[in-house]
Amino acid sequence: MYTRVMMNKSALARNVQEAAPAQRSQRRFWRRVVVLFVGGILLASGAVFAWGYYGFYWPVGEGPAGPGVERAPFERVWSERSVLLLGLGDSVTAGLGSQPGKSYFELLANSPADDWADVRGLSLSRVLPNLRAINRSRSGTNSLHHWRQQIEPLETFDANVFGIVVMTSGGNDIIHDYCAERPREGAMYGATLEQAREWIANYERRLEAMIARIEASFPGGCVIFLANIYDFSDGRGVPWIPFVDVDPWDDALAIHAEYNAAIARLAAGHGNVHMVDMYSAFLGHGIGCRRWWTEHYRKDDPHFWYLHNFEDPNPRGYDALRRLFLNEMARVLPDAIHRAKDE
Repeated sequence: MYTRVMMNKSALARNVQEAAPAQRSQRRFWRRVVVLFVGGILLASGAVFAWGYYGFYWPVGEGPAGPGVERAPFERVWSERSVLLLGLGDSVTAGLGSQPGKSYFELLANSPADDWADVRGLSLSRVLPNLRAINRSRSGTNSLHHWRQQIEPLETFDANVFGIVVMTSGGNDIIHDYCAERPREGAMYGATLEQAREWIANYERRLEAMIARIEASFPGGCVIFLANIYDFSDGRGVPWIPFVDVDPWDDALAIHAEYNAAIARLAAGHGNVHMVDMYSAFLGHGIGCRRWWTEHYRKDDPHFWYLHNFEDPNPRGYDALRRLFLNEMARVLPDAIHRAKDE
């Protein structure tokens, strides 16, 4: 018996010794698996972070965009007068990148049958039965073009016509020509703030001349809705954009702010000029739309409202812009049209 027990113990010891290397090898294998798994997670997290931070991908989202529009003001006719909706300015008002019939200008005039349910039927033609629309804006133009080509040559309209003017002007002054040439007035990309001060002052004087000429063109009265300038960089200044060779620009935000300040002063100084705050509404919907850690992140709609060229709205952006204009128009137009008629 004793001999058999000792033999069994000896066999067991041999088995344990033989199994130990296999167990150690197995433990090493699983440690490698765990390390690779954790490393993969960290690498993927870093890739996602870089993807969001540097902006390789900007989701546009689906559905309506921008603020809601109350139906109540559009349930009654605002005026039976003859009214002209006149579009002036750059590609934003021209509707570059919009779907057919769905630029913000076209949506203001008429709500299409396939419009979003919450704004379907809400348009100027619904409340102004004698409305007609003319859009003279042109893509690629700056404020110098707007004065010389669109506004200075304006005809004088009949005294029984009330004018509703929508305009976007100044954005191309700032961003063109992306360092293709030395900065100059009307194409100041890369300029210092000091270099741009004279051009900014000229821009403000030019806006004043535009307003005076538009008012003179409508002896029957007019209201002008002037949008300020959005910032597709979401407060970062001109950023690094994948596959686009542009130089950094230290004073981009300062110059942009001065242009918007000029627009705000103009609107404050004229009772019939109303600023549409496109800048604030679009902030957070540019290249930083996915950066949840930044101050302008829009949790309710973290999506890109711009076209691939970074200059113009995409279809959801035009929807949002239409809503901004409609809300301001509903606030001021009914009383403004009646006051103009009484005068």
